[in-house]
Amino acid sequence: MMDEEKIEVDVTVSIPLKSNDDFDDDDEDTGRDSWGAHLEFLLSCLGYAVGLGNVWRFPYLCFSNGGGAFLIPYVLMLLFAGLPLFFLELGYGQYCSLGPITAWRSVPMMKGVGYGMVTVSFLVCIYYNVIITYTIYYLFSSFTSTLPWIGCSNEWNTPYCSELFTDCINGGGIIDNDGICITIANMTVNEKTFYNLSSDGNITDAYTDPFKDMRKLPSYEFYRHEVLQITDGIENLGGVRWQLALCLLLAWFIVFCCLAKGVKSSGKVMYFTATFPYLVLFILLIRGLTLDGHREGIAFFITPKFELLKNPKVWKDAAVQIFYSLSASWGGLITLSSFNKFNNNCLRDAMIVPVLNCLTSIFAGFVIFSILGFMAKELGKPVEEVVDESFGLAFIAYPAAVAKLPVSPLWSVLFFMMLLTLGLGSEIVIVQTVMTAIIDEFPKYLKKRKIYVIGVIAIIGYIIGLLLVTRGGNYWVILMDKYAADFALLIYGLCECIGLGWLYGVKRFINDIRSMIGDKLVDFPLFMWWPINWTALTPAVLSFVLLFNWISWSPPTAGDYEFPPWAHVVGWLMIILTLFWIPLFMIIEFRKSKDDDVTLLERFNVMKTSRPEWGPALRVNRRHAANVHKQYGTVMGGSTETRHAARHAARPAVDANNGYSPVNNFPANGEEPPTNV
Repeated sequence: MMDEEKIEVDVTVSIPLKSNDDFDDDDEDTGRDSWGAHLEFLLSCLGYAVGLGNVWRFPYLCFSNGGGAFLIPYVLMLLFAGLPLFFLELGYGQYCSLGPITAWRSVPMMKGVGYGMVTVSFLVCIYYNVIITYTIYYLFSSFTSTLPWIGCSNEWNTPYCSELFTDCINGGGIIDNDGICITIANMTVNEKTFYNLSSDGNITDAYTDPFKDMRKLPSYEFYRHEVLQITDGIENLGGVRWQLALCLLLAWFIVFCCLAKGVKSSGKVMYFTATFPYLVLFILLIRGLTLDGHREGIAFFITPKFELLKNPKVWKDAAVQIFYSLSASWGGLITLSSFNKFNNNCLRDAMIVPVLNCLTSIFAGFVIFSILGFMAKELGKPVEEVVDESFGLAFIAYPAAVAKLPVSPLWSVLFFMMLLTLGLGSEIVIVQTVMTAIIDEFPKYLKKRKIYVIGVIAIIGYIIGLLLVTRGGNYWVILMDKYAADFALLIYGLCECIGLGWLYGVKRFINDIRSMIGDKLVDFPLFMWWPINWTALTPAVLSFVLLFNWISWSPPTAGDYEFPPWAHVVGWLMIILTLFWIPLFMIIEFRKSKDDDVTLLERFNVMKTSRPEWGPALRVNRRHAANVHKQYGTVMGGSTETRHAARHAARPAVDANNGYSPVNNFPANGEEPPTNV
């Protein structure tokens, strides 16, 4: 037996390299964390995908895009963009066992895509944790005998609180034009006539609330005037809300504790956080179906308005929501799958999680719209005029429904515990994506200092988040939500398809997957759906959506509030911050390939040639993958040696996709390719 030699794996720790005879198919000890069980991975993916967006973003997009009409582009975007990219990222991360930046050793010129994904994840984790902060505030507010958003007698309520009108009517009075409740029995005949009452004092259909169009639910006023204490504009910060600042500190502390233990412990947490929300949603649906007006709300949800499909914004919103909902093109799926065993069936996982996630979004839509129908009934307004907030749906509509349940504080605690678990399931993976990417890029310095990395991320996130918990901070949350992760995600998805489908080579990528899941699944005729999408359909769909989005683009708003010009400049700077990495690393790789005897085309080939250390983490899997590629007429990207040995190997000056065209896989020197078997 060979003497054991020491190799350094660039992921986390150094391990002794054993002889080939010491390896077997089950040896997955790469020094990298791995899942304790496959179910933990599935639940983590589900917890990552099923987040607060399923509760507030999807129903809100349906609400703002014409109800059921939104389901048509949503399903189409799932088939032609969401599912293909979900499978691509799961297979990509599982094959190389690397984070979203280091994984682009496969196509070095596309490394900027990984940096962009991590930048977006960092920006999103900042404002996403602020939304979790709101949830924590509501959770603490629920530990009371009477929920604070019940009734209109609190100091934050206004004369336009909706229950002032209903309480007045139920008490035998009416609201006059001054907003005062006057008793009908004390009114004169002339006053009764003026307010369209009958002579005996009965309220007729002709009487209407003088402030009907201005009425707001108590839950709306609690959210705006007590939780946010919102100012009149983004330029007026109004000081930090110390209650929210403390809740934000707690949110980051929870994230820190969960990630400090690694994926094995966080996977165990997912058994609860990924399943508990379904129980609460089911209870809320049952309650929603018992409320007056639920039929109108659900009808608005499922009745399509086909004329809205001509609006490009509907299609853009559907595509972006797929990316939000499935968490594609964020880097998180690459990170999660990088902890899998090499031979895990990632195709099966790529079918299960997206379907469950989208069904959850639709299920949550029925829940929220049954409640929106009730709210519309209560306010005497059409469903489409009930709420003009985005994620405010989760903090206005749902609390209003919880307030109608018996023992409402108990249900409120359960509901906001559900929101907390939903939010944390996504936030933990988003932050883990940033952390893993940084550690994988600098393993020599950071692989043994993971706790410090997550600590620095949490501290920076908290400091920046303080801006978002000022009284004007909600405007910043909405601004970041509108700009930080909108069409940038579509561009990343497009770059992934180009990078892996064309520059790396779709046949080569298929054989990478073949080496993991076997011939039976890859050779099944329907498997061709995936490469067709990766190389043609998905890029075409994303390009179409991007084009129409840019043509019809209009400055985003926060409800009726229009951001000042400088705020839009800040928003575009966030977009630039997430996208400039792509051309930057193309320029860097172009300069690296400089040689007096090399043509521009040859330099381009060098830029897209896989690094020698690219490939599976274990040598036994590298050699297995190389054999699979040779058998099926392609060349494996990277070296068959271990990463440590490959990193010190000489890089070829020119290599057209490691000797093979990305389209037909014929050698660049004109030789016949290996015989297909």
